[in-house]
Amino acid sequence: MSSQSSQAFECRWRASGPLLALYLLTLLLAVITLSLLPVPLWLLVFGLLLCVLHAAWAIPSRVLLCRGCSWLGLRHDQHGWSLWSRAGGWQPVQLLPESIALPLVVVLRFKRPGDWFAQGLCIPHGAMAPEQHRRLRLRLKFSRRRWAAPG
Repeated sequence: MSSQSSQAFECRWRASGPLLALYLLTLLLAVITLSLLPVPLWLLVFGLLLCVLHAAWAIPSRVLLCRGCSWLGLRHDQHGWSLWSRAGGWQPVQLLPESIALPLVVVLRFKRPGDWFAQGLCIPHGAMAPEQHRRLRLRLKFSRRRWAAPG
């Protein structure tokens, strides 16, 4: 009987409406909090500008997944873990131990070779078929050498 972790695994996901709603709710709470704080007007405007800039960056690339650089797939094979985007195709990554796999969400923390900083990726339950999401969680929890650098 062959080991499950020696077989290739691949999954893809799509944009999630609940994730967009959660992001917009968080953004609304941040804007309300900023407007209620007793701070100078210039600091309020600066904080609101940062909120708008973050939303302009995060919504298309991280939530709606409509930019070419958005991560849309994950693969595990004999070479390790790889993420897929329309712009870059399959790119090797090293998953980090702070990645978590919960029934409602998978949060991947990863680092590409040569990058200084780690990145994060949120894959909610509704972004893929329930069976695929379950298989992804199991693969992340029980894969051998899941934190190994690509190679």
